[in-house]
Amino acid sequence: MSAVRRHPLITFFLLTYAIAWGFLPFGSFGAFGPLVAALIVIPITQGWAGLQDLGGRMIRWRVGWIWYALAIGLPLAVFLLTVGLNVALGAGAPSLAQFSPWYVVIVVFAVRLIDPLDGPLGEEPGWRGFALPRLQTDRSSLLATLILALLVAVWHAPLLLPQFEFGIHPIELLATFAITFWYAWLFNRTGGSVLMTVVAHSTQGIIQPPALWAAEAAAARVVLLDAFVWCAVAIGLVVFDWQFWRGPAPAPATMQPAYVSKSRAR
Repeated sequence: MSAVRRHPLITFFLLTYAIAWGFLPFGSFGAFGPLVAALIVIPITQGWAGLQDLGGRMIRWRVGWIWYALAIGLPLAVFLLTVGLNVALGAGAPSLAQFSPWYVVIVVFAVRLIDPLDGPLGEEPGWRGFALPRLQTDRSSLLATLILALLVAVWHAPLLLPQFEFGIHPIELLATFAITFWYAWLFNRTGGSVLMTVVAHSTQGIIQPPALWAAEAAAARVVLLDAFVWCAVAIGLVVFDWQFWRGPAPAPATMQPAYVSKSRAR
């Protein structure tokens, strides 16, 4: 217990990897590893107050409508751009079969918001709710996000193993690395709202672009395009909000939504 209290972040990452990868011998992957790891480490190191803080972040909804629009709109914009680029490169018209009936998209989105076994709710309370604020304690937002992005990408690496049927292409780890910058920026700009990253994560995973084409070449190309577009988004966020990334990150207890407090922008 004393080792956990001295090294909460290291303990969290070790548990996250162990829990998720521990399901590999059974042909599965514990996407809820970050959530469970956070719920183990927080009571030991912070007690009830730490759990209350995480719970508050998970329901922090008063952040301004613009952040909801961004959380949902940006992943959809990346999807549309990726599909458009693939068609422009000769992929042909995409199949809309996965959208039938039309309301299935809304149902999938709603389920992903509340399902702790899926990526959004299984990952975000751990990666953003626990790990990112602590990585930012004595690091800039940029350095903290670089570290987290690498650890998150490596955590997903077993999904590439050929003995499993996860269907992950190696380039998708690059997309995972890049998307971490989007989630980190959204989390910090909304005053540490895990809810906003859960919404964004749920939106990002609703539609699988490769499923829009039966041709293997078109499906493979859209995976590459998706990774490149997310890399462009990550670079754009860093370049156009450079002062935010390079400065010291706010302490977890003092974070406020950007529309309430402008101290980070200054």
